[in-house]
Amino acid sequence: MPNSETFLQTARRVITTEADALNTLAQGLSQPFADAVELLLNAKGRVIVSGMGKSGHIARKMAATFASTGTPAHFVHPAEASHGDLGMMAQGDVVLVLSNSGETPELADMVAYTRRFRIPLIGVASRPDSTLMKQADVGIVLPNVAEACTTGIVPTTSTTMTLALGDALAVAIMEHRAFTPENFREFHPGGKLGARLSKVGDLMHSGDAVPLASIKSPMSDTLLTISQKGFGVVGVLDDEGYLCGIVTDGDLRRNMDGLLDLTAGEVMTKAPTTIGPESLAEEAVAIMNAKKITCLFVVDPKGSRNAKGILHIHDCLRAGVV
Repeated sequence: MPNSETFLQTARRVITTEADALNTLAQGLSQPFADAVELLLNAKGRVIVSGMGKSGHIARKMAATFASTGTPAHFVHPAEASHGDLGMMAQGDVVLVLSNSGETPELADMVAYTRRFRIPLIGVASRPDSTLMKQADVGIVLPNVAEACTTGIVPTTSTTMTLALGDALAVAIMEHRAFTPENFREFHPGGKLGARLSKVGDLMHSGDAVPLASIKSPMSDTLLTISQKGFGVVGVLDDEGYLCGIVTDGDLRRNMDGLLDLTAGEVMTKAPTTIGPESLAEEAVAIMNAKKITCLFVVDPKGSRNAKGILHIHDCLRAGVV
């Protein structure tokens, strides 16, 4: 009976084999990769990615990665393409076809269609003399390395290299276009990732919900504002209407004697910590945790300290930002 050590040896062999293949792929990349990036960058339409079998699964992932990083893309199944889905391709598109052998018969109609309508074709295969690579405008040849299985026939190393190649294409395009986390958030509004990339302006309270008081407001009125707004704090505005301080529970405790005889300006903490509406909510949480506070006033990013809103730590927690 096999033992645990045997399983571990197999796993290490497979992973090492695939890691070595990735290094070989990286070292072997040359001008065709750069040419492929240029074609993808210059596409006026969409990037159509296709492949059959295991290559099809990799192609779906490539299309999803392109689409989520600012390059419009979708997957077209080669068998479905022959039954009407060729209409999903048009002039202005760029077609990226994956086939380890370069001879996958189901791809023939797609390749022929790109040639007929002069749609740029990028081929990825391990055989430079294959039909796909001969027909392609740009051909990226995968290194001739063994699959990770002992039989040498199960797509393992080849699919890993193709997957990494797709990531390399997507990241090269991202970096050229200076794609930012804010851009990324536009395509990922849901889930944990969307929450991490939420902006302060998306979560903050604004308008009448913001607890504000004049620097000359008597503390009796200021306490009423704190109670009504429910944030446990109040922002203090100077004579020009700009945020100049904040009154917190700590300020109230430090001024208990004769509190009601004082004004908000006399009790407040000056120059409170603030944040801009375009900042990431994740940054706001980090600031609140570091300073051990529960609220941040949101001010005009131009530096005028015009109070735009208030963000509570609970707003971030509800949105999944932790």
